[in-house]
Amino acid sequence: MRFHEQVMGVYFDDLDAFQVLHNARYLLLFERTIGSFWMKLGWGALLAPADNPDQYHVVRANHITYDRPVRGVGEVRVRIWVERMGATSLTFAMRLLPMDHDEPYATATRTIVRVDPTTFAPVPWTDDLRQKLKPITGG
Repeated sequence: MRFHEQVMGVYFDDLDAFQVLHNARYLLLFERTIGSFWMKLGWGALLAPADNPDQYHVVRANHITYDRPVRGVGEVRVRIWVERMGATSLTFAMRLLPMDHDEPYATATRTIVRVDPTTFAPVPWTDDLRQKLKPITGG
């Protein structure tokens, strides 16, 4: 399976009263990793619509399962890949992993939908994006 992976820090202010990574921070780590992936594709800032029509998308759903706690500060790995790409939607699969092995702290999916920037109606992804996503399409 092909994927994009980013090492992320877990800091004191990410922890709850039990010194465990707060549940809301998992989604933040996933969000930042997806952002680092988009930056690798050259999407570091809002581009002219003609240069990147696929940049207009909204989150339809996040689903997360907390498999075991991240305890204390340190580093984790966040791995993402495209689980499914439909006509107008795209689902990322995500794993939050320790640095030394692949038993996940959490597993998740995020589904996004490409939309028209004016009407926000769903529109199909471009063939250009489909080609760019092939390297991280699992399966």
